[in-house]
Amino acid sequence: MSCSLVYMTASSQGEAEALGRMLVERRLAACVNLIGDVNSMYWWKGRVERAQEVVLVAKTRTELVAELTSAVKAAHSYECPCVVSVPIGSGNPDFLAWIMDEARGRP
Repeated sequence: MSCSLVYMTASSQGEAEALGRMLVERRLAACVNLIGDVNSMYWWKGRVERAQEVVLVAKTRTELVAELTSAVKAAHSYECPCVVSVPIGSGNPDFLAWIMDEARGRP
């Protein structure tokens, strides 16, 4: 079983909900958690910017990360959205099996 967590940010709760729903409905993720009211500071076009964002954490099959990333980029309001993945090294075998079953699993 090869599963990954995918960390993303969105500009608003509404955008995060739309992205999360799209990923789950397309079975690109078994689950997406939304974490609201995150204060972000970052470099953008030569300046330090600050924004309130919503974090999304998706649980998916590692083999789906590229497709998930493409889907988020196509639907996202940002010019360069944050989408990064981290492989899950270990965890509850039953939960990891659930991710494998639900992310692009059942029709």
